[in-house]
Amino acid sequence: MKPNPDIIISHNKPKAETFLSQIENKNPLFITTIATTETGKIPGLSAAGQNPDFTDFTPPADAELLLLGKCKSIQSVPITPDGIPTPGLITMSALKLADIPVIIANAGCKVKPQIPYIELGGNSGRDIRTGNSVDNVKEVIERAKTAGQQLAKTSDYIVIGESIPGGTTTALGLLSALGINAEGKVSSTLPQNPHNLKTEVVQTGLKAAGEKFGSLNNNPIKAVSCVGDPVMPALAGLAIGATSRVPVLLAGGTQMTAVLALINTLNPEALDNIAIGTTRWVISDPTSDIKGIVNQFCKVPILAADLNFSKSEFPGLQIYETGLVKEGVGAGGASIAAMAKMGSTIDKELLLKAIERNYSVLIAMK
Repeated sequence: MKPNPDIIISHNKPKAETFLSQIENKNPLFITTIATTETGKIPGLSAAGQNPDFTDFTPPADAELLLLGKCKSIQSVPITPDGIPTPGLITMSALKLADIPVIIANAGCKVKPQIPYIELGGNSGRDIRTGNSVDNVKEVIERAKTAGQQLAKTSDYIVIGESIPGGTTTALGLLSALGINAEGKVSSTLPQNPHNLKTEVVQTGLKAAGEKFGSLNNNPIKAVSCVGDPVMPALAGLAIGATSRVPVLLAGGTQMTAVLALINTLNPEALDNIAIGTTRWVISDPTSDIKGIVNQFCKVPILAADLNFSKSEFPGLQIYETGLVKEGVGAGGASIAAMAKMGSTIDKELLLKAIERNYSVLIAMK
């Protein structure tokens, strides 16, 4: 079968081609892991929500959108301060188009979603500047492993996305604690990537924890506890559990490099059965370097959905081309999974039409 031209191979072509051959025409299960962290409320870090306190509602609303096609925790879809729709709109559209089932895993939301979900036993995260940001890390990893093992029995492969505002900053925190150079390399929901602010936040957190760059490279549990976020142990556990049976596509941007680094310290052989699935906006982002982070410690392949909204009839979607948002709620991985499942039947043009159709319905609900 000829590969879908709208799936870009961005890193490690031989392994990426092998991974794609394993998932083509196969039936995936999509898992979205949701949580909140006070780190996401630091002014200037995230575009997820109309104001900092609104970020508590963004992950549950994203999860509701995927399952119900509408949100219950808030009155409309999650939007940025500029009125840009959540990337969950992309995810929902791709999953619906390819009829891919969805499971929600709660890793620690302050506001619980009003839908069925798997509870992994985590709590909402604290500000990483405290140096004490995440509870129950080991327990959540073990529970997530068990869930991953069981869910892998239901499908040919697993796609795992996330929704947590502030996730690229906590990713920098974990990567730094583990000794991986990610300063100036993590992405942002904002066109002007606030690298200096992210670095300052992370350094404050490490200092508060009595740690420094690389000092926790042999203690990943403590690294997450000090300067991580609640989705990290959940994502790592789910992936480790599932890879014992099936391939896993980590659906996200530079946040997923921190998850890879965590898996690398916990169970490195699991990386042999994992790929990252993201968007063209992430791999072409001049303000971040996903490949540069991954290359420091593993050879996991990176795939990207060649999404392009420049010809959309909606300004709210066109603005994605300016560097706003880029990725989230597993948008890239969901798009790749839809294209891989349906072959040439689903391309980026058809996906854009579905996204626009769903967007117009959601706008009409407001």
